[in-house]
Amino acid sequence: KDQEMSVWEHLEELRWVVVRAVIGIVVGMILCGVFFDQIWNYVILVPATQTNPPMKLLNTEVYGQLSVWMSIVLWGGVILSFPYTLVQIWKFVVPGLKEKEKKYVGQITFFTIFSFVCGMAFAYWVMLPMVLDFSMGFVIQSVQNMIKPDNYLSTFLEVILISGIVFELPLVAFFLARMGILTPAFLRHYRRHSIVALLAIAAVLSPGGNPILQLILFFPLWALFELSILGTVLAARQRRKAEAIALS
Repeated sequence: KDQEMSVWEHLEELRWVVVRAVIGIVVGMILCGVFFDQIWNYVILVPATQTNPPMKLLNTEVYGQLSVWMSIVLWGGVILSFPYTLVQIWKFVVPGLKEKEKKYVGQITFFTIFSFVCGMAFAYWVMLPMVLDFSMGFVIQSVQNMIKPDNYLSTFLEVILISGIVFELPLVAFFLARMGILTPAFLRHYRRHSIVALLAIAAVLSPGGNPILQLILFFPLWALFELSILGTVLAARQRRKAEAIALS
């Protein structure tokens, strides 16, 4: 009976985690709705204006602009509330961790958010301009590029979010290895599989499946994976050293 009650309490706690996460997303959506013009003009539209030639957006659907507005408000709310949501998830997970694992939760939370932001910044200022500039520079004679806003936004979000997620690999790998969950041997064993997966991600990010641009995008992703292996090696050494001190 006690066990059954604890299960229900656990589910109730999970329900409140979801509720608080949804509230955070809604608050983020409201902020994005209020400041939509600033977000569109000074954040999302900037990379499009810096291509050569400048990208021209043309809406061809009845509800096309409304769809773009809703997508920006929704995804903006998710991105803005990401740190808050992550904190709520870790608060839910912490009680099930061992004491030696709990002390790393704060560091993992901080570096996860930091890595995600760095990934988005790298995509915004490096990857996205390169992808868009290549797309607009590749012109077939007598064909003018007129990009649909929802297509541009889809590419924008795809590059930004995937880069943010991939940039978390090294630091997350380090802390997982520090807790003994991930090992360098595991990453080395699946290195070939990971390279294929990274090539696939680079292919998705490169417009038109251009092989040259695909390779250009692949190498930063590969470097992050190799940094992940290095991070697990350093974490494993620190873990063995800590265990040796504890046993002495």
